[in-house]
Amino acid sequence: MNPNEVENGQIDWTRREFLRGASFGTLMMLMGGVPLEAQQTNAPAGDAPTTYHTYGPPVSLGLVGCGAWGKEILQTLALLPNAPVVAICDTYPAALRKVKDAAPKAETFDDYKKLLASPKVEAVIVATPSHLHREVVEAALAAGKHVYCEAPLASTHEDALEIARAAKAAVKLNFQSGLQVRSDPQKHWLVKFIRGGAVGKTVMARSQWHKKTSWRRPAANPEREAALNWRLNSKTSGGLLGEIGIHQLDLMRWYLNGRPTSVAGFGGIVNYADGRDVADTLQTVLEFANGVNLSFDCTLASSFDSDYDMIYGTDSSVMMRGNKAWMFKENDAPLVGWEVYARKDLFYNETGIALVADASKQKAMLNKATAAEASFAESPLHYALVSFVKNSHLTATQVEDFMSSGGELADLPTFLAKEAGSRGPAAGYQEGFEATALALKANEAVIKGQKINLPKDLFQI
Repeated sequence: MNPNEVENGQIDWTRREFLRGASFGTLMMLMGGVPLEAQQTNAPAGDAPTTYHTYGPPVSLGLVGCGAWGKEILQTLALLPNAPVVAICDTYPAALRKVKDAAPKAETFDDYKKLLASPKVEAVIVATPSHLHREVVEAALAAGKHVYCEAPLASTHEDALEIARAAKAAVKLNFQSGLQVRSDPQKHWLVKFIRGGAVGKTVMARSQWHKKTSWRRPAANPEREAALNWRLNSKTSGGLLGEIGIHQLDLMRWYLNGRPTSVAGFGGIVNYADGRDVADTLQTVLEFANGVNLSFDCTLASSFDSDYDMIYGTDSSVMMRGNKAWMFKENDAPLVGWEVYARKDLFYNETGIALVADASKQKAMLNKATAAEASFAESPLHYALVSFVKNSHLTATQVEDFMSSGGELADLPTFLAKEAGSRGPAAGYQEGFEATALALKANEAVIKGQKINLPKDLFQI
């Protein structure tokens, strides 16, 4: 992702930037962390899905929203063999010009309705600011287009609910929300690893995102500046939790395998008194029914310690940072499961010996860590877009086969559910709505500085 600020609601600094250096992975090794990778031949039970690297027939795409994140999407799509971008749209002419080189063959539009009217467009990616998603998504579904909607689904609960309802009703179409980690093979492997008992009993969890950046974008005139800085206005923004924290909150909720029952929040503007009314620093605590709490803190005022996610267990703890993960064993942990795996990992064999007396082994370990850190998997966005293109084609094909064989529309959802095993992993409207509803409630808790109970019907569509 472009390290500059991102216009369309995504984070403006990514984990990938931090991981380009080998220092952090090396540090984790020296601390006794065992690297966990889905690609290991000696991985514990629960292999990563095998559908990530398979490409189906091409699906012609249209992009609505050509800011910095829109350009990142186009550049990622350009690397896929089956994702031709035939149309792009933005209301700001300069934005279209800036991304044209990433989609040179695409027809340009200044009105999304014109893009949706094009018979060439089979599927639409919505990368506009969050508060503008609903209108575009509903129109795209009504036009018979498959839809990928960036996360959060919207900046209000009502809009997110209506998007989810429209997606649910459009049974013939593929809808995917932009929770990219739900398509990441490493994350799928880890969720099985953690739920399989590798950490013992989970006692608490923690996530953070720290990056010193104002979030403010300059513009040539006040009108354009207001449009660019919609994230700084509480009327159009879900705040740090809606626009950044949603991804980590969703990841950890997925790993903890439950819905929180309450959320408490605190925060404020501690560094950027520039007219914004959205907090630049905050802390939240989510309570789960089993007594486990998830804490999350986020700040635009400091970059120290970057971003990561932690699961703390009675036998071991797991740290996740970008596409890397490490396990830290408790001294009294039983010799089962994960330890068998760890003994087959070269890093584990040298940890605790190389650092005490054997400099040659220490050097070998550091070189090994450097090589591992230099080897990058594809980005979560890549995996998410691969799944979207593949699943859009499969949905269209499966619907056509079902209806042509005399199937009833009312039975179509059940049929498609049975065919789910052929699809690439992705977050649908339910996951997207639940993540959005949770992030917006957490943001509300921060604004009010209080604890808010989360009833079960909050997540119902």
